[in-house]
Amino acid sequence: MISDWIQRVGSCVPRGFSRYFILDALKKKPSTGKEIIDAAIAQSDGKWKPSPGLIYPLLGRLLDEGLIEETKDGKYQITKRGRTISEDLETMNKIVKNQLDVVFRVGSVGKFLTMDLLERMFTIGNSLSSNISRMTKEETSRYKKFLESELRKVESAEKKSQGKEIKIN
Repeated sequence: MISDWIQRVGSCVPRGFSRYFILDALKKKPSTGKEIIDAAIAQSDGKWKPSPGLIYPLLGRLLDEGLIEETKDGKYQITKRGRTISEDLETMNKIVKNQLDVVFRVGSVGKFLTMDLLERMFTIGNSLSSNISRMTKEETSRYKKFLESELRKVESAEKKSQGKEIKIN
């Protein structure tokens, strides 16, 4: 999934992607920072070359957040908490992707809006996963209401789109 994303975006890596990439890489196997950088370069066919100045501070933040831990041999591995967050993000991405597939059928305007929505959802997802432990109950509730509202809008558009397909067929 990640290599497909890199192929689509080329060298334009969206904000927050590096965190997701590191968690995904560590889900596969414990790695050093250098191995993570090498994996990014290999998966992107050299289009994305994250610097040590990007990767190592991110590893430090992921350690501080309890999403990864360092092994005795100097490698990093994902924690249970990190795996849960990574899986939640992947589930959210799958849901959004399925709903975006419907929007893509609307045409070029739908595609533009879809790509904008995908960028926003990715940013929101990363923001939530990074800050949820520091948010107040009220802030968490507002985020949840916002996401539920957006999901209802997408589901409504999906139902309308499916109704038009049925009428055409």
